[in-house]
Amino acid sequence: MHRRTFIGTLGGLGMLAPYGIGAAATESRRIFVLEQYYLKNGTQAGRIHEHFSKGAIPALNKVHSGPKIFLESLVAPHMPQVAVIIGFQSLEELWNVHAKVLADPEFLKSVENWENHPEQPYENASIVLLEATDYCPEVKQAPAPREKPRIFELRTYHSPTWRQLRALHERFAGPEIKIFNRVGVNPILYSSTLIGPNMPNLTYVIPFENLAAREKAWDAFGADPEWIKVRKESIDKHGQISSISQVSLYRATPYSPIR
Repeated sequence: MHRRTFIGTLGGLGMLAPYGIGAAATESRRIFVLEQYYLKNGTQAGRIHEHFSKGAIPALNKVHSGPKIFLESLVAPHMPQVAVIIGFQSLEELWNVHAKVLADPEFLKSVENWENHPEQPYENASIVLLEATDYCPEVKQAPAPREKPRIFELRTYHSPTWRQLRALHERFAGPEIKIFNRVGVNPILYSSTLIGPNMPNLTYVIPFENLAAREKAWDAFGADPEWIKVRKESIDKHGQISSISQVSLYRATPYSPIR
């Protein structure tokens, strides 16, 4: 069962095949896979980090140079938790990488070692397929590893309708990003969910140097006069375009290529 739902950072993508998502459906739009592993206290956290750092990342690095982010939860609905974000230039690239990772004998050995334990590898897992927005920046790895891992905030805004989601994207792509950048909120990923829960939605990821920097930036954003004006104009025109907000905080793992 675990090998079916996870055979590396990409294994669960096999579950998407029944939906017709594959190479034939590829476009130029960038794709991100978000996988979240819900653990219990005990051996699971140590074992999943061992597999990711010594099995999954080496296998991915052989065949994929795209962005890879490995995170452990600080504040999330389920704790402990590990999240993985992998970026691809297209769905075709995703499937090609997936096939190559599954053919790596060292990777398969790591999976076998991870599963060969009286306690299961994790309690459950979720997979979300994200499509980058037109205004999403390139997600790049720093030339040299950071000495201290950053905090990563994952935010998902659910809109009541697709029309209101379009309005939300228009607000972000227009004035909101400029205000973000001015106050110290600098997301590295903006996306919409192609397959996953709470659709339609906008999902984005923001790194901060630490929790204090995060608090300072959001306080400045909330008090910004232009943001107050933009938000009121948006609600007056479109109504409440974001009805549910989900926020989780993570810290990049020491082995994460982007941290």
